[in-house]
Amino acid sequence: MYNCAPQIGRVLAQLRRPEVTILIDGVVCIDNRSQDETVENARTALEDNPVSQRWLLRNDENYGLGGSHKVAIDFARDKGFSYLIVLHGDDQGDIGDLIPHLQSAAHEATDFLLGARFMKGSRLIGYSRLRTALNKLINVVFSALVHKPVHDIGSGLNLFRVRAFADGFERKFADDLTFNLYLVFGIAAKGLRMTFFPLSWREDDQVSNARLARISLRVLRLLAARILRAGDFLRDEHRDVPRAAYPSTILHAWGPE
Repeated sequence: MYNCAPQIGRVLAQLRRPEVTILIDGVVCIDNRSQDETVENARTALEDNPVSQRWLLRNDENYGLGGSHKVAIDFARDKGFSYLIVLHGDDQGDIGDLIPHLQSAAHEATDFLLGARFMKGSRLIGYSRLRTALNKLINVVFSALVHKPVHDIGSGLNLFRVRAFADGFERKFADDLTFNLYLVFGIAAKGLRMTFFPLSWREDDQVSNARLARISLRVLRLLAARILRAGDFLRDEHRDVPRAAYPSTILHAWGPE
């Protein structure tokens, strides 16, 4: 979560639904050095949340979206969780879209269960036609490069099998908003299983940190790196600031350890 004080309470309220609570063993909110009341509002929402184990973390530095993913992966591994669900704190996605796939155990047959805004069955609310068209075009390019269908290169609701990261293949991927793009290439390069499911996605009072022109340039750079250095892609350093670790501080914890 980053500067999403108005939305984070709504996101955590999603976990109060009985069909969600029964499937979730723990929730960790990771704050990426927000400048507003995000941390305070998350703490209030977590205090009486029905999920049995809850943590509120703050990154020791602003690591970017990708860096915050790495904090979450490390935390899930350290706590012994088998699966990690990533749900962005700005309330664009609904964890309810994932629940039927957990109930049917679809996650057990794959390594990455990825939410998709641009596949059959998805619903977009308040999303511009230009962004939709550009994303669909990028999905076609990615599909051609990884030789399998790619329906979204970076939504805000995904499930990861934690042991898929055992060798740390994600560590050198960019720490910015393009992390999930690198992840798709990494999953394909390692021969891991990747499955997509449709999402409902909305834009109401959210303030996006993604600027279309800037992100487009980053995507082009990424595609060039993947095409020109395909054999070295996983070994190359893609971060602007290489780090040995991504430390964070636990601000609050509730429930049994």
